[in-house]
Formats: sequence, structure tokens, C-alpha cells
Amino acid sequence: MNVRLRDFVETEIGFFAVNTYEHPEDRVFAFLRYLNLNAVDNAINKYDLDKKDIRNNHIKITDTSKTYNILKDNFPEYLFYDKTKDITLHAVPKSEIIKIHTPQNRLKEIINNPLNKFETKCKNIAEILNKNGLDYKYMGVSGSTVIKLNNINSDIDFVIYGMENHKKAREILKSIFDEKLNKQNVKNNINIDASNNSNNNSNSNNCNNSNYGSDSNKYDIKPLSEEFWKKAYNKRIKDGTLSYEEFVWHEKRKYNRGAINGTMFDLLATRKWNEINMNYGDYIYKNMGFIEIEGTITNDKYMLDNPAIYNIENVKIVNLELNNKIMNEINPNSISEIASFTHTYAGQVFNGEKVIVRGKLENVSFKGENYNRIVVGTTREALNEYIKLQTY
Repeated sequence: MNVRLRDFVETEIGFFAVNTYEHPEDRVFAFLRYLNLNAVDNAINKYDLDKKDIRNNHIKITDTSKTYNILKDNFPEYLFYDKTKDITLHAVPKSEIIKIHTPQNRLKEIINNPLNKFETKCKNIAEILNKNGLDYKYMGVSGSTVIKLNNINSDIDFVIYGMENHKKAREILKSIFDEKLNKQNVKNNINIDASNNSNNNSNSNNCNNSNYGSDSNKYDIKPLSEEFWKKAYNKRIKDGTLSYEEFVWHEKRKYNRGAINGTMFDLLATRKWNEINMNYGDYIYKNMGFIEIEGTITNDKYMLDNPAIYNIENVKIVNLELNNKIMNEINPNSISEIASFTHTYAGQVFNGEKVIVRGKLENVSFKGENYNRIVVGTTREALNEYIKLQTY
């Protein structure tokens, strides 16, 4: 059974988002996202769910603790103690899977026959990326769209397969944003000249109109507005670990978000099949407690994957929350990797940058080798966990 990151798994109790590439033989690691209300009596009141977000008798759940409690109380067979990570995770037994929903197949369906304005926007993103050199076969749509539970408030989770393809997609988006900024500057300069010299009115109008014929303008792809950034900040940051200004500064330089005709979209990276080179059980992880460090990023190739992976060196330990025995054994040079399981800190820092990181320290064993890594995003909310520049 081939499943990978960004796929959704359908069962009788709801839809689960696949959140990794490696899975045990008899189940799939996937997080409960949409609960079928027929599966649990009085679920809304019992678990304090948002009754305003019901879609086709399924309710969206983003709170980590609530989803775990629902499964623990009602479907314990969907929880799995993963001895390789020393943690209990959502894991769908393969015997319970009704259907696997893939982003690629859903986008093909939309491109062939968009049924509404929202689906037309998905198609338009694909078209402009394709016209700039990306093959349709490396694109998809995930999130609520892949399982047809999107509504008028939905964002577009647009998937790009392959790390180099994702980098290209972000370069395309940056060029669109730069083009629009340059045209706006030209427009502003023309308007200034026109106000100073009324004889230039006709020339300014002709120049302005002639510059707005590109596909990016046809599709109205823009950087996020202040309103969208505030929405994203309130959705992602729950504890003030990043100020609004810090959050926006880091996000704007990723070029993986924009808006198309008023709808926000993300460009999400997923590995191509030939880039998936790990199997379940290859790596063994041991939780050692929380730690804060400073260091320098040396490899950001997989910075927008899930988990987002960064290599780091020149590590300095700033704060330890470990027991005394472990504390004395930690060599800063043994910490060589950061892994972020939360979208907020994917693409957060680049090669050569000096960073500060707070998260869970793990010892990693892989085919006889050992090293340490820091995990950020031990919960979806990543409370008091972060990756950011030392100065920005």
C-alpha cells in the first residue's frame, strides 16, 4: 500500500492526514483531521468541538489533545506506541482503510472539470506554474480539497512533488511578486509624473495598460495582505514564541504563500517516490528532554519537507532541561540536525545563518551510527518551541 506525505486516508470514523513517509507494516501514520459525527455520540459537546465547522457531517479538529482524547476514548486501536520514537501516535490500521485520497489524482480531476470558483483557482495555480516550466505530474492539492470537504473559508494546500521542483515553484512565485512590485512602482511613478504634468495623461494611461497582460495578472496572484498575515499568525502562533513582526519577516522570504483572487494558498513540498529513501525502523529515536541551542545552518535542502530537516554546526548549548546524568554527557558537537514537525518552522532559516532553536533533544541511532537532533513541533501547536534567527 503506497502512501506518502499529504495523502489522506478515509475510514468509517473520518479522514486522516498522512504525516510521514515511513510506516509500520500493518498501519499508516496519519493524524485525525475530520471526524465523522456518526462515529461518536455527542462528540461536539463531549470534546468541545467547533460546531461552526461541520462539513458533510464531518467536523474539523486541529487541537492535538482533543484528537488524542477522541481516539483514546472511542477508538484505541487507532493509537500506536511507536518504539522507534518512544511516543504514542495516530496510526490507522490498514484493515480500516476505505480509500486513499491522493493530491495528484484530485488535481487532475479539478483541471479536467473545475466545478466552482474555488476549484478554478486551484486549476489556475497549476496553469501558471506549468507555463513557467513545471510539469503537471508534479502537482497536487491536499487538505480539505483532496477529500472534497473544502468550503468558502478554505485555503488551498497546493502540493509540489520533488524538492527541486518545489524550489522552482517558489522561484516562480517570487518572480510574480517581484514583477507586480516593479509594475506598481512604475505605475506610481507614472501617476506622479501625470499629476505634475497634465499633458502626459494619455501617455501614462497607455503605458499602464500595456504592462498588465501577463498570466500572473490574469490570475491575480498576489503576496498576502496584512489581513491574511494576521489570520496566518493567529492560526499558527498560540504562545507568543514569535512576535507578529518576527513571524511575518520569516514568512515573507520563504515565497511559499500567496493569494489568488482573494484565496490564500500554500506551496507544500512532498518527496517524489525516488526521493523517499527511508524505511520504518531504520532510525531509532530516544527522548532526552528539552534544550535550547545556538548554531549555524549548513544544509537546508529539505527545509520545507515534513519534517523540515536542517543540518547545523558550531552548536552552543544555551539552556538545558535535562536530568543531571544526561546533561553531563551532552557534547554540543553531537547535535547535528534540527527536525521541525510543524509547518510554522519549515523553511524558517537558510544556509549560513546563525539561529536559536528550542525543542526536544533526541538521540538518533541509524545503522550503528549515533548523533543527536532537536525536534521542534512535538505538538501541532509547538508551544514554547521555535527556530529563528539570532538577529533579524
